[in-house]
Amino acid sequence: MSDDDDEALIELVSRFDPEAMRRLYRRFARSVYGIAMKILRDSSAAEDAAQDAFLRIWKGSGSFRSEKGSAAAWIGRVARNTAIDHLRRRRSVSAERSWRESPVESAVSESSDPENEAEFSLRLEALRSALLELPRAQAQALNLAFYEGMTHRQIAEALGIPLGTAKTRIRDAMLALRSRLRKEGEA
Repeated sequence: MSDDDDEALIELVSRFDPEAMRRLYRRFARSVYGIAMKILRDSSAAEDAAQDAFLRIWKGSGSFRSEKGSAAAWIGRVARNTAIDHLRRRRSVSAERSWRESPVESAVSESSDPENEAEFSLRLEALRSALLELPRAQAQALNLAFYEGMTHRQIAEALGIPLGTAKTRIRDAMLALRSRLRKEGEA
């Protein structure tokens, strides 16, 4: 099949022709799955991403422009972008889960003294409460920094944000926690 045939198929798909979509799928399923597998490194996740990529192709085929590149290259970009979106979502969900489930106690050592344990419990509850009140974006960045041990650059890449934004989110989260915990201590 030539590039012209691929372009003709995409043109038919843009008119929501199911037979054209079946042909396009048969032609590109392996390469779309391969791209997703290379990025996600998990067969089940790659299958999901490939399916989503073909759904995006079905819905977005009208945006294909042959003057910007070949049909195969466009499909490859859709597959790559979809797999990256899946990877980001997976990392985001993982970060959110570990943020909510990670024991804050691990950051502070417990004492066997009952008086200290009571004070520790109060401080721990204040910290948990303050952490839950952070905006989600700040909480994610803070979790990646402290629980995942990521650098600012790695956090920026994982969240798909500029480096300066990652640094600002962490700084703002720390300032918000400090302010909230000071208020708690004064009360």
